[in-house]
Amino acid sequence: MHENFSLQPYNTFGVEAKAKYFIEVQTIDELKEALNFSNSHALKLLFLGGGSNILLTKDFEGLAIKINLKGISEQSLDENHALVTAKAGENWHEFVMFCLEKNYGGLENLSLIPGNVGTSPMQNIGAYGTEIKDVFVSCTVLNLETQEVEIFDLEQCRFGYRDSIFKQEGKGKYVILEVTFKLTKKDHRIKTEYGAIQSELEKLHISTPTIQDVSKAVINIRQSKLPDPKEIGNAGSFFKNPTIPVSQFEALKQQFENIQGYPNGDWVKVPAGWLIEQCGWKGKQIGNVASHQLQSLVIINATGKATGKEIFDFSTGIINSVKEKFGIELEREVNII
Repeated sequence: MHENFSLQPYNTFGVEAKAKYFIEVQTIDELKEALNFSNSHALKLLFLGGGSNILLTKDFEGLAIKINLKGISEQSLDENHALVTAKAGENWHEFVMFCLEKNYGGLENLSLIPGNVGTSPMQNIGAYGTEIKDVFVSCTVLNLETQEVEIFDLEQCRFGYRDSIFKQEGKGKYVILEVTFKLTKKDHRIKTEYGAIQSELEKLHISTPTIQDVSKAVINIRQSKLPDPKEIGNAGSFFKNPTIPVSQFEALKQQFENIQGYPNGDWVKVPAGWLIEQCGWKGKQIGNVASHQLQSLVIINATGKATGKEIFDFSTGIINSVKEKFGIELEREVNII
C-alpha cells in the first residue's frame, strides 16, 4: 500500500494527480483485502486498468486499485468455435494478437484499441463494424458490496453503443475479473466494409484477406491517424458519436448539405469528428491542450504539461461550440474523475 501516490504513469493522458492510497492487486484475495481496507477507512474507490479511458481532473482522496490479474485460457467448443477467457489485467491489443496467432477470429477489427481486457465490456468497445457484444459470452465480476463472485451473461450486460450495465445501474457496484469470448477457428466472418479497411487492403495488394490481414489494415489505419499515447498523452476518442432523430437530421441537412450521417431506424448517427471539425477545432491548441490535427475526436496533452482541468475545460469548449452551431450536445466518452 502506497500513500500520496502519483497516478501520472497510470493514465494515458499523462496527467499528474495523486491518490491518497494506491495498491496493485494480482489475485482476487488481494483485491478483497484492499476492499476491506477501503471499507474500514471509509475510502472511495478508483479502479485502474490500462488508464486509457479516464481523465483525472484532481487528486483522488481515496484508494486507487490497479487491477493486475493476468492469464488467458482456451476451451474448444466444436469444430469451428473456441471459448477464450482473459483476465482483466491483460493488455487488450496483446490479447487480440494472442487470438490472431492462434487463428481465432472475431476480434481482429478491434486491434490496437488501448486499455485492458477488464474495461472492454464496460463501454462495449467497438471499431470498424465490430463491437465486444458480437463475440461476448460472459464476464466474471466481484460484487463490491457482498464480495461474492458473480457471472454476467450477454443479456445481463445490456450492451448498447459505448454502453453497458456497468456504466448505468451497475456503476460502482462491480469490478470485472475476467471476460470470455466465443471466437471462430476456421469459418471466419471477414468484415472489411467499414472505414478505410477495403482501401487499405488494396494498398497492401490483398484481395482475399485473412483475419490477420484485416488486423494489419486496422493497425495501419489507426497508426496513420491516431497518436500513440506512449508518445503524446491522449485517451483515444474523447466523445461519443451522437445519435439524433431523423427529423432533426433532415432539418440540419437543409442548412448544412455536407453533413454526414448513418441512418438506423428512426435515428441517425452523426460523426462527432465531422461536427467538431466544422466548428474549427481540428488541430486547434489552447495552452497545453489541443485537438489532434489528423483526428479532431482526439484531445491531446500537447505539451505534456496539461492538467486534467485544462483538458476538461478544452472539451467543454468543443461541446459548447457544437451545441451552438448544430444544436447537438456531444457526450464525453472518457470517464471524468
